[in-house]
Amino acid sequence: MKKIQILGTGCPKCKKLAENADAAAKQLGIEYTLEKVTDIKEIMKFGVMMTPALAVDGNVKVVGKVVSPEDIKKMLS
Repeated sequence: MKKIQILGTGCPKCKKLAENADAAAKQLGIEYTLEKVTDIKEIMKFGVMMTPALAVDGNVKVVGKVVSPEDIKKMLS
């Protein structure tokens, strides 16, 4: 099971990234959990200084931008 984490304070970009990640995982038909990490201290533990960010299985894949479901599918495969 993939663990997808959206790192961000809940801004519109963070929400869009979460929607795109959710869509990508559903399109791939994989088992996954989607977690929103909103605590700034927790976000900093990932070494992330710009949000939104996307982490898959604890590894940060994208920082400071919203990527498309197509790009996220490549990260999940």
